[in-house]
Amino acid sequence: MEQYAFGIDIGGTTIKCGLFETTGQLVDKWEIPTRKENDGSYILEDIAETIAFKMERRKIDKTNVAGIGVGVPGPVLKDGTVVKCVNLGWDVINVAKELEKKTGLLVKVQNDANVAALGEMWQGGGKGYQNLVMVTLGTGVGGGIIIEGKVLGGADGAGGEIGHINMRQDETEYCGCKSKGCLEQYASATGVVHLAREELSANRLETVLKNDENLSAELIFNVAKAGDKLALLIADKTASYLGRGLAQIGCIVNPEIFVIGGGMAKAGDILLDAVKKHYSKNVFHAAANTEFAFAQLGNDAGMYGSVQLLLGDRV
Repeated sequence: MEQYAFGIDIGGTTIKCGLFETTGQLVDKWEIPTRKENDGSYILEDIAETIAFKMERRKIDKTNVAGIGVGVPGPVLKDGTVVKCVNLGWDVINVAKELEKKTGLLVKVQNDANVAALGEMWQGGGKGYQNLVMVTLGTGVGGGIIIEGKVLGGADGAGGEIGHINMRQDETEYCGCKSKGCLEQYASATGVVHLAREELSANRLETVLKNDENLSAELIFNVAKAGDKLALLIADKTASYLGRGLAQIGCIVNPEIFVIGGGMAKAGDILLDAVKKHYSKNVFHAAANTEFAFAQLGNDAGMYGSVQLLLGDRV
């Protein structure tokens, strides 16, 4: 009977590795550097080596390992092929097949935001739900959509890219995706600063905020909690964009719960309460009962979700 599984979350700087029991218990976790030299050709070899080393150290036989789940920062096709993962230097590579060759273990691969959503569904803020949307608020806005316990990946692996829902037609600045007016231009940590600079240039409300290099989302929300009127306005405007964006998703997939994670989630209830308010104002009435919760697994969500991806209905 297989007892163990490996969860691998490949990031642009480090690769997070987890050894799990198939019950979902995390046994060990560690990191290795992401070597992007030579078009990322070392990455899968390094993963295979670190897994082999861990199995040797713990005296784990391959017959006791269900396989390896992998999350990668890019679109993934159903056969495990990753298409142009720029952050890793990859062009087109079938990660599942290549890593299976190197390890002799079953490998399943999915987008990192999607596996983070699976992780939160399995052991985190979305535990107990089978239909959820995870929203990651960091430098950008990431997303993962789970329907009936399965990732909604889409035809080209681009399902769940909620940060690129178009929210404004009058935007003049470009998003990182080369479009304009994307949700992440207003609801990410960098988006909050973008909105703040607009308001600081146009608004006459008294504020302790200054339009300088020290302006950050963390500062803006901390000042808002202290009652600063302009910071409160900026926080509510951010929540308005996010609430309206999620309302569009709610009308399409009608999730049971939105799970909010990422660095900006540390703002806490001042953000979440406002998002819920704007969501309720804009969503189709039949989808208005969606719950909201904060993510619980932090940076480990991708490892947990990679294992859930691998084990599927067995867990």
